[in-house]
Amino acid sequence: MSDRVLIVDFGSQFTQLIARRVRESGVYCDVAPYQSAAAALAAAPTKAVILSGGPASVLDTGTPRAPAEVFAAKLPVLGICYGQQTMVAQLSGTVEAGHHREFGRAYVEVQDDCALFHDVWKRGAREQVWMSHGDRVTQLPPGFRVVAQSEGAPFAAIADDARKYYGVQFHLEVAHTPHGAQLLRNFTHGIAGCRGDWTMAAFRAQEVAGLRKRIGKGKVICGVSGGVDSSVVAVLLHEAIGEQLTCILVDNGVLRAGEAETVVDLFRRNYNIPLVHRDASELFLSRLAGVTDPEKKRKIIGATFIDVFDEEAHKVGGAEFLAQGTLYPDVIESVSFHGGPSVTIKSHHNVGGLPDRMKLKLVEPLRALFKDEVRALGRELGLPASFVGRHPFPGPGLAIRIPGEVTAEKLALLRKADTIYLEEIRNAGLYDAIWQAFVVLLPVRSVGVMGDGRSYDFACALRAVTSTDGMTADTYPFPHEFLGRVANRIVNEVRGINRVTYDITSKPPGTIEWE
Repeated sequence: MSDRVLIVDFGSQFTQLIARRVRESGVYCDVAPYQSAAAALAAAPTKAVILSGGPASVLDTGTPRAPAEVFAAKLPVLGICYGQQTMVAQLSGTVEAGHHREFGRAYVEVQDDCALFHDVWKRGAREQVWMSHGDRVTQLPPGFRVVAQSEGAPFAAIADDARKYYGVQFHLEVAHTPHGAQLLRNFTHGIAGCRGDWTMAAFRAQEVAGLRKRIGKGKVICGVSGGVDSSVVAVLLHEAIGEQLTCILVDNGVLRAGEAETVVDLFRRNYNIPLVHRDASELFLSRLAGVTDPEKKRKIIGATFIDVFDEEAHKVGGAEFLAQGTLYPDVIESVSFHGGPSVTIKSHHNVGGLPDRMKLKLVEPLRALFKDEVRALGRELGLPASFVGRHPFPGPGLAIRIPGEVTAEKLALLRKADTIYLEEIRNAGLYDAIWQAFVVLLPVRSVGVMGDGRSYDFACALRAVTSTDGMTADTYPFPHEFLGRVANRIVNEVRGINRVTYDITSKPPGTIEWE
């Protein structure tokens, strides 16, 4: 079994990024909210603990603290930002309201050498970091020494070498701290002694064995959509239990052009996986008729999907398990600092729950993985590159890319325009450089002159964003010539659209879908 690091979450927006950095170095890690961190620590052998940042102040009454078990375990501990402050406060040091707050890029002066800085930072160096704090440490607990300081944080990095306790006021997990990933690696590999042997090949073998043991001779049903998550789940399960798996594809009428046919071809021909294909597009569109509110559309699609999926699942007969593509970010968010447990059939939509009437046990083989790790597992399983590298596609599909009422006419226009856009992106060799690209059919019509006559047709918007985690996004900087070529093709080839615009807005943390 691979070595494990536990990250105690105090509500930082960067907690998942800490986990990603640790995983990238070949070390497996779990994230647990501070309320349940003691139980998580006891649940499995642990080599080290990382205390995350957070929005609270340790000076306020009732704010989060690390469980006493963390320090009683005599494991290496790294505190980051709030994690450093609560560690100091809990070990008899002092934290005060900051006289000089620091937010954004800052510089630290390295005062002394320590294991955390090994072969990265040298004594006397001035290094760039990313700060985000108001409070600051003003007196160290017994056994600690200062190893770096900044203008606003006299104890920007501290070390207790004997107990292997380290604290940094800055965020070493973000790209704006240039050598932060190396510092994290020094902690996990050098200080904690983690082997760094967690690979997708090892995960695959371990998960296949675990699935066989848990499922036994039972039957499993799995909803597939053509997305990366559900496809990887299905292929992994098929490797583990073979014909005991039946996949169900529900065509909800708001899929992309050729989507259903592509999925059927992959599962039936390439992998010989039993697949039920149910075309329920007319049912979905009839229930969406006249609905304009985006949340209502989501809920209608979610509820209708469950109805159809449940109906098809009963036809399979004897199924005991339901497999779905829950990923680790979903797990973290469902038990997060402010959240609570939730169960959804995520592979098709993000609304609705698992009805009691289905009486199925959940199987979630990907719940330990981040999105990039799922792609790596897909490559390990031999999935075609076209599937592994697919852009994310939301469960409600094209319905949320048609603001206002969804109709068959609008869907036809959007599919044609979207196909042209993605085709040109691939032709330009840009598909893999973009996290997500799609067309939105705007709820407006514009007057245009085409040939010798006037037209009164729809306008559409092109969107393309880059992202590393699917939580934040920046606009992809297409050359003007590319946008002109795409717009020209859409206007000429899609009768019913006479104007094309490009959306240049970026998204803060949260969904990067249109609505």
